[in-house]
Amino acid sequence: MLDNPPATVDVLTAAQRVAIARHPGRPGVVEIVNALFTDFFEQCGDLSSTDDPSIMGGIALFHGRPVTVLGNRKGSDIEERVACNFGMASPEGYRKAQRIMRAAEKFGRPVLTFVDTSGAYPGMEAEMHGQGEAIARSIELMSSLTVPVIAVICGEGGSGGALALAVGNRVLMLENAVYSVLSPEGFASILWKDASRSDEACEVMKLTADDLLELGVIDGIIPEPAGGAHENPEALFQVLDTYLARELAALDKMSPTALANDRYRKFRAMGSNAVKRGRV
Repeated sequence: MLDNPPATVDVLTAAQRVAIARHPGRPGVVEIVNALFTDFFEQCGDLSSTDDPSIMGGIALFHGRPVTVLGNRKGSDIEERVACNFGMASPEGYRKAQRIMRAAEKFGRPVLTFVDTSGAYPGMEAEMHGQGEAIARSIELMSSLTVPVIAVICGEGGSGGALALAVGNRVLMLENAVYSVLSPEGFASILWKDASRSDEACEVMKLTADDLLELGVIDGIIPEPAGGAHENPEALFQVLDTYLARELAALDKMSPTALANDRYRKFRAMGSNAVKRGRV
């Protein structure tokens, strides 16, 4: 059971948390890697066609230990955001992630993922290149890994595009992150034919960390500084480092077979077991 965090003074609505999760200054995978890891070596390309910059991955040291790091890269300015499709990965991005995860499995490196995407890129070219198949293969591969896998939803976690990097032994969420089957705007458009009701959709969808912890979808909540992670990134990095180190130490006690079986049972039970769990 994970420890409880300090109580948050301000109670935010689901819509307010969505706004914080989307804040352009919110730290993403690039900032997290620079703050928590050393000797990061980025690996590019899917060994088949091209490189998708919206998925960032490679090898790094975490407290002196080799690990594999993967995450969705949204970009820090408009030029980079366009190049990264605003964090929406193409099939080539997911195939790059699979290549990097296979190397982690081969060399026994834990896999740490940082999820921040509104979903996979929905363009026609992506569909022609096998978007659905690439996502499914990533989920299949992550399910079978025999190394520790920790996934952190650090901003938006949207649809299968997020799940493709979130099949972990431990799935944690930052306090103001959101995780859902689609965007609130998309939900409102489909259910009510009115995207302007997105704030109402945020409440109905149960997409906040508190909601998902209660439903058993995630394993813990990592507290953020008041106002959101963008207000004090350094404070967040210190807390995130502590929890990653603790969860990794716990998973190290499990055998390779036990790690794979644990992940399989965890996701098979999802939806049938809504037992309440403690917060981080």
